[in-house]
Amino acid sequence: MVGNTSLAHRLDEAVAADQALDRGRLDALLAELDDAGRRECALRLHAAMCRRPGQVLGRALTRLSEQELDWTAEESDLLLARLLGKDAEISPYDLREEFLGLVPLALSAAERAPADFDRPRVRALLRMVETLRWGATVEWSPLRQRMVALLEREPRTEGLPRHVLDSLDDYGPAMRAAHRDLLAGPGVGAFLAHCLQVAQVRATKRWRAGAAQLLARTEAGPELVRRLLEGVAAQPEHRYSDLNPWGSGGWGLAGDSNTCLVRGLLWAALDLDAAWTVPLIGEVAVNAGTGVGGSGGYCRSQPLATTAVAVLGEFGAPHAEQAVRTLGQVKAKVRNRTVLKGLAKAVEAVSARAGLTPSMLRERGVPAYGLDARGVREESLGAYTAVLSAASPGVAALSFLGPAGTPLRSAPKAVKEDHAERLKDLRKDLKQLRTLLTAERARLEEHLAGGTTWPAEDWQRLYVDHPVTGTVTRALLWEITAEGADPDAPGWTAGLPERTGGGWALAGADGTARPVSPGTRLRLWHPLRADAEEVAEWRAELTARELRQPFKQVFREVYPLTPAERATETYSNRFAGHVLRYGQARSLMTERGWQGGHLGYFSEGGSSQMVKELPRPGELPLSKGDFWRARFFVELVDEGSGDGGVAVLCSTDQVRLERRSAAAGPRAPWELVPLAEVPPLVLSEALRDVDLFTGVASIGADPEWHDRGRDRGYGGYWSSYAFGELTEAAAIRRETLARLLPRTRIADRAELTDRFLRVRGDRRTYRIHLGSGNVLMEPNDAYLCIVADRGPKGRDGKLFLPFEEDGGLLSVILSKAFLLADDARITDRSITAQLLRDL
Repeated sequence: MVGNTSLAHRLDEAVAADQALDRGRLDALLAELDDAGRRECALRLHAAMCRRPGQVLGRALTRLSEQELDWTAEESDLLLARLLGKDAEISPYDLREEFLGLVPLALSAAERAPADFDRPRVRALLRMVETLRWGATVEWSPLRQRMVALLEREPRTEGLPRHVLDSLDDYGPAMRAAHRDLLAGPGVGAFLAHCLQVAQVRATKRWRAGAAQLLARTEAGPELVRRLLEGVAAQPEHRYSDLNPWGSGGWGLAGDSNTCLVRGLLWAALDLDAAWTVPLIGEVAVNAGTGVGGSGGYCRSQPLATTAVAVLGEFGAPHAEQAVRTLGQVKAKVRNRTVLKGLAKAVEAVSARAGLTPSMLRERGVPAYGLDARGVREESLGAYTAVLSAASPGVAALSFLGPAGTPLRSAPKAVKEDHAERLKDLRKDLKQLRTLLTAERARLEEHLAGGTTWPAEDWQRLYVDHPVTGTVTRALLWEITAEGADPDAPGWTAGLPERTGGGWALAGADGTARPVSPGTRLRLWHPLRADAEEVAEWRAELTARELRQPFKQVFREVYPLTPAERATETYSNRFAGHVLRYGQARSLMTERGWQGGHLGYFSEGGSSQMVKELPRPGELPLSKGDFWRARFFVELVDEGSGDGGVAVLCSTDQVRLERRSAAAGPRAPWELVPLAEVPPLVLSEALRDVDLFTGVASIGADPEWHDRGRDRGYGGYWSSYAFGELTEAAAIRRETLARLLPRTRIADRAELTDRFLRVRGDRRTYRIHLGSGNVLMEPNDAYLCIVADRGPKGRDGKLFLPFEEDGGLLSVILSKAFLLADDARITDRSITAQLLRDL
């Protein structure tokens, strides 16, 4: 029988002989082989070394790695794939131990391959070297230098290698499947391989220059960038594998390799002069920057979010306004502190480049969505007309008119069938318009809190006459004074915007009007700067006009410094000692821009500090004035914690204010300031937020807490809050009810006391607390639990509420009042059983 003479058999025999100390057999075999034979032996020895490392194999691989063999791209990829990734043939621990034996051959193949090598895996190996170099430095340094040189080498790729848009996540295969023809074009492989080199937040100037050259040689290059970025902007979160040998992947949008690729695409998009670049990069930032599940501070992909934000910060004219507006939209949705820090720097960079403050730049970039001066856009859809509109106080709508101009309740069938695409676009515009109006309301409220002033020309052009922003602006109360007047001096005249023949005027509550003329300045009216008589006058005026405001302005709570706060000097205990539902409180804090660690076992533990940088005048350059921030202390409540290590209840503590001089620069430390030195508007707005958290999330506002029996805990606090002294918000509620009650059908059955709305029913008399909405029954003050339907049901449907109209506490109190005034008709057994109790 003829013996087995295959190369694989001869190689096995030679390895076995060397391992049995019959040295020289393996060297002799390799010496007699040609280039192809030695490459085949190298591949087999490499695979054997991955399975069972040994000195004989290691020495042979070292010698083979030093030879100039003509490796193919496929062989290079195979050698690297054996070391890292989901198909790796060696464990992370063994790779670390045998690194010097296995990696040099893979590097040699990458250096000699005719096409580009697997850059992501080489980059991952370099990261390993950085952590393992404490060993024999003389041995490790050459490997590191070779990897660095490889990664700096220009791509030489034709076609699309398998490690570009790889299959370690869902994004790569999805893009390959969706854009097969686009990815097969000339130059695509080289450009995308270049994108894989961006492993940091920022791309170098050299990289960007190379990307521009490669993209110019790529067929349909801009369209390729757009489609791949659209893909990641719409990519759902999923579990991916990565090339980190010490981990197993995680949840996100893409693995290590494709994250680098998308980072490169983002920087490449910066140099494309196209209308889609800024909004699309913003969509990537939002999708990557929002938390897993779409909320919270844990990003779907922090690397992609920070990169997208950094790219937005690099835009100049003519995209600067759009970039700042987009960054504002990202800020409204992202909660991750790292991304938000980068966002603040990006806004400053774009603004400085444009020579304007961030606020000025943002207000100049508000789109009109094709709306005319009335805030209306009409489009013909066959015999019908679609009307996209924005109306005061900032409400967007899409309506339809019939052939004769008659209003229709919804889109007619003919429009849905014959104009489906245009209808889809209109609904998309409606969604975007609503998002924009929400952002504009928030922006104007920041200006109210910051005390921003505008010259009359800018106010008219950018605010009151703007088709979108104007619908918010015209429902607000403004003040006017002469240009150059002291902002803190008297002489400001308040009024509501009113169109005149020659422009605009501010109409006062007394029927007078002051023209808005050149050479004047305007700002939003704030009740803190007005006396009690003026505040009452405007509240009565808005109630009489039934004017709904986009946010609480005329009825806004104010918080002047108290004697107790002067005594404590550097902190306020005004809202200390409250017990809050932590999840609800945390959500409100995040919504209002407060940032800080989570309470609970897996985060900050037993205490945390929530911090918010407060708005400042929008016309003030970043290098002037002071920056202010508030710090709010919260504590974990032991009895209410334990839900998977996350707090359920927390208690409130001090509020402190800190200052940083703008002239000292952004790296200057924050200074704790005595409250008496804090500008009144800054202090009031900070404390207003804390009062909001307390009023909404306190367990004292929970009508069911009283009925939890012995296990409910904090019964003393619940009682003191549920029926205690009124807060500033509750005092305004009482004042408003005094105006509203005479207009209601229960006017003869209701009266206001110091803390309660007292309602006389047929069965009993009730007292509804104006701070919590909880109810006591006379004559023995028995508690009545009513869980209200937070909506307009249960009260006069036509009764105008100037605030809290959509299920807020004012609406809840009135709903309970109407219910109890007609208590003889109550059929709910859970309520009637309580009414009959103790009688």
